[in-house]
Amino acid sequence: MEAWIVGGAVRDRLLGRPVNDHDWVVVGSTPEAMVDAGFTPVGRDFPVFLHPQTKEEYALARTERKSGRGYLGFTVLASPDVTLEDDLARRDLTINAIAEDPATGALTDPFGGQRDLQHRVLRHVSPAFAEDPVRLLRLARFAARFADFTVAPETQALLTQMVADGEIDHLVPERVWQELSRGLMEARPERMFAVLRGCGALARLLPEVDRLWGVPQPAAHHPEIDTGVHLMMVLQVAARLEAPLPVRYACLCHDLGKGSTPPDEWPRHIAHEARSERLAQKVSARWKVPTECSELAATVAREHGNIHRSGELNAPAVMRLLERCDALRRPQRFEAALLACECDARGRGGLDDTPYPQRARLSKALQAVLAADVHAVAQAATAQGLQGPAIGARIREVRVAALAQALAG
Repeated sequence: MEAWIVGGAVRDRLLGRPVNDHDWVVVGSTPEAMVDAGFTPVGRDFPVFLHPQTKEEYALARTERKSGRGYLGFTVLASPDVTLEDDLARRDLTINAIAEDPATGALTDPFGGQRDLQHRVLRHVSPAFAEDPVRLLRLARFAARFADFTVAPETQALLTQMVADGEIDHLVPERVWQELSRGLMEARPERMFAVLRGCGALARLLPEVDRLWGVPQPAAHHPEIDTGVHLMMVLQVAARLEAPLPVRYACLCHDLGKGSTPPDEWPRHIAHEARSERLAQKVSARWKVPTECSELAATVAREHGNIHRSGELNAPAVMRLLERCDALRRPQRFEAALLACECDARGRGGLDDTPYPQRARLSKALQAVLAADVHAVAQAATAQGLQGPAIGARIREVRVAALAQALAG
């Protein structure tokens, strides 16, 4: 069996980055021979097998021919006649089309991937790149991972043509979310959106985000002024604070309503929070965003203004804020909302290192409410003959009192 290490493992080793696992391509074999050698078949659409000891993936060398729209519209041919070069030719970027002989370390690089690694360029292997719209999203994700890489001019032109041809309109929600979520978790997530916006894909996939550029905000609160620029700065802060995915997605959606503010009301955006919540829910439904992410995004979109102003709120008002955020039942989600709001506050021109006391204040308030001995209060109220709503009102009084004490401390 002739097996080569391919793809990300080779690329990352050449870049001096950590290599956590390996993908392999097998030349000159058949599915039957792989099974006879102890490999376990796992691929439904492609001939992929797990190694009997390492459990790493070994794929038979294959070619692909476009047979329909979208990323599923391919006819796959895997046979002993397919060469290593044939298999590398079907890959997306030159930096991912390098193979390594595990015995000697010799590299097979028919498309200049090493050269592009050296010059920090993301370049497509062949015109077949345009046949799979997922590749456009993957390239945007790689731009977010490799911050010092640029997109080759001819590849940028191809991306634009892919969007114009409507190929991207055939992407299924699951694949869009998969790539979007991965890109959000990279070190420079804003670069993913720069690539998508530059080729017109953002306007097709996330028009609610795309329309934020060119929308002004009050300079007193937003020195960067442009709402789209602000959003990218917020994502930069989220990445620097190593925020988890739900927080980063909430950051992406928090100001969507500003894109629908009538121009004659600019630079103010009255009631944009409610519009942002509705648009965040629309985006989440379109791309089948997981509940943990979609619910946090809706909460942050609706309440981020109130959280920013919470230093001005008294104990009853803070209690109402906690209740609207369902913080008593979902304290961890509320803490995530506070982190997203900190990213929003610091994602502004010249304010990226500014303290955000609202987060600590509200976290302290929530802990005080949760620590109140409501069981004892309920027992005492019952002993006094109170029932139902009256007991609830007594519990709430105790919680507000505990909250007030915490805020005064």
